[in-house]
Amino acid sequence: MIETLLFDLDNTLLDFNQAERIAVSKTLENFQITPAPSILKRYSELNLAQWKLLEQGKISREQVKLRRFQLLFSEQNIDAPAEEAAKIYEFLLAHGHYFMDGAEELLETLYGKYRMYLVTNGTLSVQKGRLKSANISRYFEDIFISEELGYNKPSIEYFDCCFSKIPDFHKETAVIIGDSLTSDIQGGLNAEIRTIWFNPNHSKADKIIPDYEFDSLPKLPQLLSEI
Repeated sequence: MIETLLFDLDNTLLDFNQAERIAVSKTLENFQITPAPSILKRYSELNLAQWKLLEQGKISREQVKLRRFQLLFSEQNIDAPAEEAAKIYEFLLAHGHYFMDGAEELLETLYGKYRMYLVTNGTLSVQKGRLKSANISRYFEDIFISEELGYNKPSIEYFDCCFSKIPDFHKETAVIIGDSLTSDIQGGLNAEIRTIWFNPNHSKADKIIPDYEFDSLPKLPQLLSEI
């Protein structure tokens, strides 16, 4: 029986892709650059690649913040300061939020039935701002932001730190729920807890195999009741 839910935040409960598009568009417009769809798409690809490198411990969080704009501006021959762009983007991203379909209803349904925690690799100031805007912190008994803990998902150190802060924690009654195979599902495997992959795009899992998967948030309560 499941008692403890560890929820990822970005693209699981809050729509990061939409927030990213809007923040990047406004950042580029600040430098009189038209945010063409091809540029936004390339930024998203570069950003994701940098976060993967962070997960692997190959670069630092500060490098993630800067490199994504340095690489984009270099590729697109854009003459703009990457450092300033990174600061503007982070400020914009921290203000406002967009829910994934069914997220608010899901949290209301699960609240009080399970012990719920947030586990996120996002930047501290950005995540705190978005959580305040979304007003969902009240559903969680604690929120574990990697920048605060000093470790990142999927490392075992990150999860050990989280587990140490959860009263009366038992791995056998815990599950992690998230959209990222390399961060959330691999993290759960590293931590030896069960994993539930949120897979709305029906992507194929290859090397990292979750215990369970679902494609829409309203389906999660039933799945949890069957585990």
